[in-house]
Amino acid sequence: MPASTLPALFLSHGAPLFAIEAGSTGPALTRWGEALAQAPGGLRGIVVMSPHWMARTPAVMANPAPATWHDFGGFPPALYELQYPAPGSPALAAEVLELLLDAGMATDSDAERPLDHGAWVPLMHLFPKADVPVVQVALPLGYGPAQVLAMGRALRSLRAKGVLVIGSGSMTHNLREFFGGEREPSPYVVEFSRWVESAIVRGDKAALLDYRRQAPHAQRAHPSDDHFLPVFFALGAAGWGDEEAVQADYLSREVMYGILAMDSFALASAQPA
Repeated sequence: MPASTLPALFLSHGAPLFAIEAGSTGPALTRWGEALAQAPGGLRGIVVMSPHWMARTPAVMANPAPATWHDFGGFPPALYELQYPAPGSPALAAEVLELLLDAGMATDSDAERPLDHGAWVPLMHLFPKADVPVVQVALPLGYGPAQVLAMGRALRSLRAKGVLVIGSGSMTHNLREFFGGEREPSPYVVEFSRWVESAIVRGDKAALLDYRRQAPHAQRAHPSDDHFLPVFFALGAAGWGDEEAVQADYLSREVMYGILAMDSFALASAQPA
C-alpha cells in the first residue's frame, strides 16, 4: 500500500464517563487526531465499529445526520448534555456496503441509526470539532474473532482513500468490578493487556484468535467478548496477520478505575529497514 495510506485504529472507550473524565488517554487521542488532520490528502471520513450496535447481519449506518445517542443510564447530568454533531455520509456507507458484499457478507443499511456512545465518546477526543463524516458498522451477533477480522480486512482498501477505519471497544471490560474512583491497576488487567500487545507485535494470529483460551485472565478481563472483538476489526483493516508486516503505535496504555485498560493504538504497515 502507498505511504499515504491511513493507519487503522483501535480505541478503548472504557465507560461513558470517558467523555468527561479524559484521563491521559483523551488528550493523547486529541494530539494524534490533530496530527492526522495535517496528513497529505486530508481525511474523507471515518468508519467505526462499536459493540453498542449489534445486529443479526453486518449492517452499515447510512444516516446523513446521525443523532448523538446517550445509550446509558445513571451517570451525571453533564454527560447527557454532550452532543457530537458529526455528519454522516451515505456515499461512504454505500462504499462500505459494496466492499462487504464483495467479500461475501450479506449486508443491510440503516438510514436512521444514531451514533452510540461507543462511537461518539472516543471521537469527541479524537476529533473534537466533529467535522469528519462518520459511518458506523454493526458488530454482527454471533461473530467470533476470525469473522470480525474478515470484516475489517474487507474494508482495508478504504485506508488508501482517505478513510480512517476504527475499532472501538475496550482492552478490558469487566464492569462487574467497576466501583469508580482512581486506584492502582489490577494485576490481571495489566497481564492481559500486555499479552495482547505482545501477540500483536509478534504477529501471532493463531494465539490472538484463540485469546479466550490462551490469554491470561481472558474470562475475567472480558466476561463477554463484545468489547474485545473490535480489536480484530482494526487488525483486519490493517492487514495484520497477512503477509505484510504491521506495526502497532500505542497512543495509550492507561488503566482507569483500576480495571478498565484504555489501550489505544494505530496500526500501519511496518517500514522496511
